[in-house]
Amino acid sequence: MNQQFDFGFNDPTPTPTPTPTPTPDMAPSTAVADLQALAKQLEAHPDYRVLRRLVPTLHFERKPLGPTRRVLILDTETTGLDPVKERVIELAMVCVDVCTVSGLPCGEVTVFDQFDDPGKPISPEIEQLTGITNAMVKDQHLDEDRIASLLAQADLVVAHNAGFDRPFVEARLRGFDALPWACSFADIDWKAAGQSSAKLENLALKLGWFYDAHRADADCHALLTVLCSEPEPGKGTGLARLMAAATQTAYRLQATNAPFETKDLLKARGYRWNNEQRVWATRLSGQEDLEAELGWLKASVYKGRNARVQLETLHANTLYSSRPGEVESRMLEA
Repeated sequence: MNQQFDFGFNDPTPTPTPTPTPTPDMAPSTAVADLQALAKQLEAHPDYRVLRRLVPTLHFERKPLGPTRRVLILDTETTGLDPVKERVIELAMVCVDVCTVSGLPCGEVTVFDQFDDPGKPISPEIEQLTGITNAMVKDQHLDEDRIASLLAQADLVVAHNAGFDRPFVEARLRGFDALPWACSFADIDWKAAGQSSAKLENLALKLGWFYDAHRADADCHALLTVLCSEPEPGKGTGLARLMAAATQTAYRLQATNAPFETKDLLKARGYRWNNEQRVWATRLSGQEDLEAELGWLKASVYKGRNARVQLETLHANTLYSSRPGEVESRMLEA
């Protein structure tokens, strides 16, 4: 049990009746029961929050209320950030059927977690971050036949930073490029949901869970737990929202030749500067959002003048990959 305490003096709240502290000679069931009772007492007090270790769920007893989709939650650990120069050293996947009505997982959970020898030394920085050493990956190789079998059953791949994970696994393995992807980091507006950070570890903590982060298998189980919750009440679970997001066409819009004095306006709007292409760009979901953004650019950035912007259409099979979508120019006429 991880504890967060706010100590106060002269607290008028009556002190709860003490619970005996479990000792090593107690039976395991007795010790767990005492800890659970203590946790409930602390939770009942407004000055305490209780964090519980996240234990992976390998079977969900609930029955689907309608059709299901097979969702594959994925995470990688790698030797670095560049998918061209660096390599995967661990691949983990958690596969589960998700009810399209409730947005909740049902039945058995299939888990895949293996190391892969990158053919190059793992740096001390990566060892410290992930806990994965050169000795752990030596002569280890991914079971590509089993991976292909899991991909053949999947309807959707989900990662918490798909823009990072997808290029790495597509460079290493076949089959990932043929599936639609969704990103739990980018496709859910966590800020609008009241979260101060979209980091997976922080999202889990807000739900009362802690876990050993920066290992692929633990991150997959944590993400599944987070996505079973509703980021915003009444708007569906995280899993439901990602399944819906994967059916929408996305767009990458570049504000080509935007006047220099509008840079702060673009940044505040959520555009990011692409230093290589020297342009401000943003990503949009759906035709309605695209048309609204084109109207905003015309009125607020180009001030009604004729302007030509670049638009890249991204379907779920290319979204977050290194492969380009369909590129076209769009004229904004005065």
